[in-house]
Amino acid sequence: MTDKLTEQINLLGIFHYVVGGIMALLSCMPFIHVFMGLMIVNGGFAESGTSQSTPPDAWFGWIFVIMGSIAILLGWLSSIAILIAGNKLRKKKNRMYCLVIAGIECMFMPLGTVLGVFTLIALTKEESKTLFA
Repeated sequence: MTDKLTEQINLLGIFHYVVGGIMALLSCMPFIHVFMGLMIVNGGFAESGTSQSTPPDAWFGWIFVIMGSIAILLGWLSSIAILIAGNKLRKKKNRMYCLVIAGIECMFMPLGTVLGVFTLIALTKEESKTLFA
């Protein structure tokens, strides 16, 4: 049973690498908001030739920049945490960290939920406690 559990945990570690990479890639999407906000701040959306339209205020652009930057930062930090959990799973170290990250992963639907649930199932078995000791 321990060999099968070892194989499952190694496979879960590989899947953590995959989900962490996909999540890091998808976390780059808010760069669109950051660039749009920078264009608003610099007056890139101001229409030339018409006197009736006024460009958006600079604070509106800064909201886009700040919120987009926060989204990127949180996405990259969670991706790094998932990649670290994958590394710890492969090395069979720090079971509690892997359990916490698996619980957090359940929020990221659909891949994170599936991976988090399977990781929680594998790590709550009695054999995994001895495997990580």
